[in-house]
Amino acid sequence: MDTMTITSAWVAGWTVSRGTPPAVVQPWGWRIDVGLPTHVFRHVLPAPDAVSVGKLCQEITEPHAWLKVMAGPEEVAEWITPGWTVPDDPGFMMWKPLDAGARPPAPEGYARTTETKDGVIRVRIVAPDGTLAARGQIAPTGATAVADQIETHPGHRRRGLGATVMRTLEAAAAQAGAATGVLSATRDGRALYDTLGWRHTCPLTGIVRDA
Repeated sequence: MDTMTITSAWVAGWTVSRGTPPAVVQPWGWRIDVGLPTHVFRHVLPAPDAVSVGKLCQEITEPHAWLKVMAGPEEVAEWITPGWTVPDDPGFMMWKPLDAGARPPAPEGYARTTETKDGVIRVRIVAPDGTLAARGQIAPTGATAVADQIETHPGHRRRGLGATVMRTLEAAAAQAGAATGVLSATRDGRALYDTLGWRHTCPLTGIVRDA
């Protein structure tokens, strides 16, 4: 999957997953109005360069505005202007052909629930004491589906919960008609996704306007 295709799919699914207004097409990519105090809006650039990133950095003055660019953090750091920060957590765009096969059972002692609301499939795994141990969601938008907000709580890691959440989401999205999964991974998350057959396409770097 090429960079433009994966970025377009990610933008479409991410807006559904997060319940934001649809993305607005711009000459350099897309604008998404997120509306959170620490994430006012984001501009997504599938083919960034020094000129496009530098121009946006100069024009945007709102604190907590974000740029999401398909380039590595070292390269991006040379493009930004004063007042912008590159957080120390590089991202990776990844994809995978989806399989509607059997969903794995939750590990012994844990209970799993799956629900769909507003076009988003959500999976939760609950520990024996009733607390949330792991969660995740996926938003199918036609042929692609974006996995998002995958999380395993620290006290329950290394027990296969993350893999169970992901495989359950993948199967559910495939059954909903999606053929390809897309996600943005953190450094830690990529280790899990690599073991599950997800493929790396390009780096993803976030840039935030300082408060």
